[in-house]
Amino acid sequence: MSLASTSFTHLRLDRLSRSFGAFNALNEIDLMIGKGEFIALLGPSGCGKSTALNCIAGLLGTTGGGIYIDDRRIDQLKPEERGFGMVFQNYALFPHMTVLQNVGFGLKMRGIAKDEITRRAEAALALVRLQGQGDKLPGQLSGGQQQRVAIARAIVIEPPLVLMDEPLSNLDAKLRLEMRAEIRRIHNQLGATTIYVTHDQDEALSLADRIVVLRDGAIRQVGTPHELYESPKYLDVAEFMGYRNRLSGKVIRVENGVATLAVDGTEISGRAMDLLTPGETAVLAARGDDVIDTADGQNTLQAVVETIEYRGREHVGTARSDSGMELIFHGPRNVAPGSRVSLAIDAGRALVFAGRG
Repeated sequence: MSLASTSFTHLRLDRLSRSFGAFNALNEIDLMIGKGEFIALLGPSGCGKSTALNCIAGLLGTTGGGIYIDDRRIDQLKPEERGFGMVFQNYALFPHMTVLQNVGFGLKMRGIAKDEITRRAEAALALVRLQGQGDKLPGQLSGGQQQRVAIARAIVIEPPLVLMDEPLSNLDAKLRLEMRAEIRRIHNQLGATTIYVTHDQDEALSLADRIVVLRDGAIRQVGTPHELYESPKYLDVAEFMGYRNRLSGKVIRVENGVATLAVDGTEISGRAMDLLTPGETAVLAARGDDVIDTADGQNTLQAVVETIEYRGREHVGTARSDSGMELIFHGPRNVAPGSRVSLAIDAGRALVFAGRG
């Protein structure tokens, strides 16, 4: 099963907008997606990612801009005329149909011959590793197996584009990991273009070729997983990519791309992400695993432990600085709540942004 024969070169969103009354769910989105790319739309609830996906699918109309496949405008086409594959969060399988019938339903609607439907549906089930399950009803399958059926149904029509709307959110942690690997394997095997909506940064990082971070209906940043993980351009993007520690302070100096802040009577440094001036207020952002409980070290801040959790190879805790800022930290030892600790912040991985956060 291959999409190599399609003439699809790129999908383009040109100032795509969608309003609900006075509320702008999407505000002039511009995005170019190449054939074969795996794109993750990432952001918190209400940021517009599912709205964008539904507009591309044709399930929602647009109120501005256009959607193009190559030079052909498609936003005025009905969903069935676009020919895209869609995988929903709740599977959306027909409970009274067998697995094979569910997978072949889209082909049947296209008037494909019965023998050809069976052949292609069985091939799609083999691709998602559900051989021999075709005669079962969806209710006889596990959640992970049902999601595989939904994926098989989406890809059996050999669409130019596969759209996935948080397909793993109803699965438990173990199944999510397994299905994440399966989705990427299927994508690689088919060579299809995939747009995947998620609020989970780990899913986006592990699956996508590029991540599109949205906020309030607008694109904040587009980049590879490495670019977004290591160098988010904005504080809100950094927070969504796992920089949960935010320390506010005054800029003391900026040298060779490193900004040093005065925080709780000590100096804390990180990579300067904005143009910073001594004396102004800035925010240092750091991931929890870059804040370490240590007896000695540079770039340290004193804090009092509030909670501590055992995570197997390490302990993860929350602490409160002298000025009341919360810190998430990692460390090798179990520290009792109420203990005073010295937390070392990795200056090479912490980021400093202008403003108060």
